[in-house]
Parts: sequence; structure tokens; C-alpha cells
Amino acid sequence: MKKVSMLGFLGLAVLSTSAFAKMSGQDAPYFPGEVLVKVHQGEESRLLNKLNRLGSEVKRSMKLLSGSYFLLKTHSLATSSLVSLLENQPEVDFAEPNYIYKMIGSTPTVESILTGSISENYSSMAPTDPLYGKLWGLKNTGSNEPDRNGGSSTTPGVSGADVEAEKVWSITRGSKKVVVAVIDTGIDYNHPDLKNNIWINEKEIPGNNIDDDSNGYVDDIHGWNAHGKNGNPMDGNSHGTHCAGTIGAEHNNGIGVAGVMSDVTLMAVKFLSDEGSGSLADAVEAIDYATKMNVDVMSNSWGGGGFSQALENSIKAAKDKGIVFVAAAGNDNSNNDSRPSYPATYQVDNVISVASHTAQDVLSSFSNLGKRTVHVAAPGSNVLSSTPNGEYKVYSGTSMATPHVSGVVGLLISEIGRLPVLELRNRLMATTVPVSSYRKTTVAGGRVSAYNFLTDTRIPRQGPDENAWRVEKLSEVFETSHPYLDNTKLTKKYSFPGAKYVKLVIEKYDTESSYDFITIKDAKGAVVEKISGSGQKYETDYAETDSISIEFSSDSSQTKWGTVIREAKVIY
Repeated sequence: MKKVSMLGFLGLAVLSTSAFAKMSGQDAPYFPGEVLVKVHQGEESRLLNKLNRLGSEVKRSMKLLSGSYFLLKTHSLATSSLVSLLENQPEVDFAEPNYIYKMIGSTPTVESILTGSISENYSSMAPTDPLYGKLWGLKNTGSNEPDRNGGSSTTPGVSGADVEAEKVWSITRGSKKVVVAVIDTGIDYNHPDLKNNIWINEKEIPGNNIDDDSNGYVDDIHGWNAHGKNGNPMDGNSHGTHCAGTIGAEHNNGIGVAGVMSDVTLMAVKFLSDEGSGSLADAVEAIDYATKMNVDVMSNSWGGGGFSQALENSIKAAKDKGIVFVAAAGNDNSNNDSRPSYPATYQVDNVISVASHTAQDVLSSFSNLGKRTVHVAAPGSNVLSSTPNGEYKVYSGTSMATPHVSGVVGLLISEIGRLPVLELRNRLMATTVPVSSYRKTTVAGGRVSAYNFLTDTRIPRQGPDENAWRVEKLSEVFETSHPYLDNTKLTKKYSFPGAKYVKLVIEKYDTESSYDFITIKDAKGAVVEKISGSGQKYETDYAETDSISIEFSSDSSQTKWGTVIREAKVIY
């Protein structure tokens, strides 16, 4: 019987500009019968007059920075039929299903162990908060990773594989002038570790049901609830509060944890329900609110849906105001280069897509990756942070990696002010710490360093000359049976005396994704790359040794075609 992976949270992604033309194999989930349509300026009344004939009614109208939108509901037509009808109307810019989005996390993990160097000791900058010692993402001692029940993990970590928070706190701990919008399930704004850093709209009078500041939102004291259409973004889930704590839990207050920033203003923007899901219409409203309030950073630990022009337009509107949009890469253990995960994969200059790494300094087993589309890696496995009602829990996911980066970006803005968004993103990538685990899984090839980022310290990337590779036939072809059998394990080692670098060319592979693997190891037995799924003419990452090993392993469920490897590429 085929096992169902517990790693997949996100809806399936799509690839082009017409909502249904973009579907790549399977439809992304959406609310049946609901369509979001963008109307040409000044044509709203003309379209409204047509809606009865088109078999739909207006559920909501929205005036956003990116234009005029209607959320329509149909009771008589299929969603795809209504989209097609609307896109043929001269008043319509585009129409698309009201996609469903979900929070990304929390996911249990199983990780491998790698060794690494010991970082310098900056303990004089350590906060006194009682749970700070378990925040390995801020200071990784190699032995302070919590387990999922809040105890201590028995798996050794890599000392120094963190965001170098203590080192950067000698420069700045942040500023209340920097506003980070947590676009999520809301924030418990009464949490004792967060309440002093929560955004307060001083121009609004609480509870009078009047839009005192004439910003279009009533009683938005701590932010906005786009899901409930009210000014109360209280978190009834815990996901948003957890993310907020990683960004900005107060330092040295005698309780709980500490955030990447001690001084920050956290705006709660809720569009995900207390069950953890939300709609496209609510997502664009949430982003639009934060953009109108001119926040500095948006932290987005959610994803799903297909490509949405409305969502991309909202992110572009934020970009036009110089706002950074940090987004979780996704928890599907898939490649965003070939299977986009939104909103992280939108090609907009202010989007920073974040993968998750472990305390052992390898990519988390659940994390999406993408050499062309996922920008950086940050701590995301077994992260302790705040949850509602004054509590603290350990969660895992790219959801947890994202607020680490949001906080790091906030630190830079607090110290030097806003930079052009593309310049900021390029600087973040260029200042990462190079690690082989992320070389083929992220654009930057490294994990985020707050200290390097603020000081603009760029570590040279060393590696082989790409023009120097020579093709070598393997002494013996590595090949499984076709199909391979249950519980297969094949291992072979290939040597190239005098070689400096070796990599393999996998002619073809087709395995049960996330369960059956081709593992490439160097001469010391360290894992170079672990491959699953299917592909052809795939070049693996390289080993800096003169030999390389291949291990094929399958479990006891579904079997597929297998693999064949005939060639290596070598630099002598």
C-alpha cells in the first residue's frame, strides 16, 4: 500500500498567467464557486450590470493599491467556467479561483549529523531570559537543541551553525521604529514576552467602532484581521505567535525566550483562520493593509494555491514602497525550481525565499529547495518560541526559518535604514556562510549570518572551475533492476586517482519520492547529496575527493523504474 507523506502542507503550484491554464498536472485547492476578478479602472459599474447574466454575485468588493477587485460567488457554474467567462469580458483585467493558503509548519524531522567548526564566544551579549539557552538558532552550542517536547535533543549539533545573533547584538538589538508585519494566524498581543513590542495604532480609539484615523479600517489597534473583517488579529492557533516570538520576543525581561530583535514593533495581520487556512482574497487584503501602513518587513510563513496574478500584484505594490517580503519556501521536500511554491517563488525583487536548516547544519528533511528560486537557509528545525497564553513550544518548518530572516532584515534596517529591496536581498545572499549542504539547494549556497549581513562581510566562494570538468566512464555501470525490488540496497565506490573534484551524471532515475533514495558520498563517507523522485541527465553535487560512492536504497512499499549511472565528471 502506498504511504502518504506527512511532509506536504502546501497546495500544488502552477506556472503561467491564466489561472486555469497554469495548472501543472493537478489543480491547486480553492474555494469552490469563488472567483477573484480584477476590473479595469472605471469599468466596475459596467461589469456589475453583467453579473446576473454571468451567473454570479458580488461577495465582496476591494479597493487595493494594485487596483479594483471583486470576489464573486457562483451557484450555477463551475469555477473554471466562470473564470473563462470573466476573462472574455472587456471590463476584466484577469480572473482566478479564490485559492486556499495554509500556514507552513509544524513538521517533525529526522536529520543526519555533520561536523563543523566552533564559533567564537560572545556570551557577554547573551540575554538573561530563562529559555534562551535552548534557542540554538540564535546561538548553537552543539548541545542546546530542544526536542519536540521541549526537552533536550540527544543528537549533537554543529556549534556556530546559527544566525550569529550574539555577535550582531554587539552592534544593535533593533529599534522600535522598525515595523515587522507578521502575516499569519494573528498574534497573541497580550503575551508577556511580546506585549511590549506590539504595534499600537495611536490614532485609533479602541472599541468605538469608528475609523478614527480614516485609513479604511475600524478599530485596527494592533493590526488587522482580514479573515474576520475586524480590528482584532488575536491568534487562536499559535502559529503566528510562534513566528512573532522568533522575530521579537523581548530580551532580559526575566521570562521565556528572546527574539532575533529585542527592540522591534510587531504588527499582527491575520488572514489565516484559527484552523490555519485562508483565502486568496483575504491574503491580498492582508498584504494591502500592511503596505498601506508602510511597514518595513512582511514575514510570511504560509503558502499554497496556484500562481495568482492578484497576489503577485499585491507583493509588487509592497515592493514599490520599499517593503521586504520574506516568505517560507515550503515543507514539501520538493524543488521550487520545477514545482513553484507560492508566494515564495514569485519573481519579484522584494521576495526572499527561505529554506530551513537543522542544528546539524544540513537542510531540514521537510524543506523545499531551489538552486534558482530559494535564496537562503535559516534555522527551522526544532525551534522554541512563544505560543498563546504565555506558553512556549517547539515547532519545525520553513515557517520557523522565515521569522529568523525577518528579524535579521529588521536588524539591518534598524542600523542603516532601508535599502533598495534588490540590493538588500543580494547583500543577504552574498553575506551568507557557505556550507556544502546548501550549495545546490539555495541560490546563495549558504546560511544566513546577521553579523556578516550588517557588516557586509562577504566570504569568498571557492569551488571548481566549471570549464575544467572531464567526462569519465565509470569502471562498472551502476544500475538497479527495472523495476527495482522492495528493500533493495546497492553500494559501489568509484576511484579516480589524482582527482581534485568528482561528481556523477545520473542518466535516469525514477524512485518513490521521499522514500527511496540515491545517496552520493565522498571518500570520507560524508553525504554529498541525497536524491529521490525522477529525472534525467542529472549532475550531482561534487565531492572534493578522488573517489565517490553511490548507495541505492528502497523501502518495502512502492517500487518504480530505478536508476542507471554510466558517467562521472572529474577535475584533476
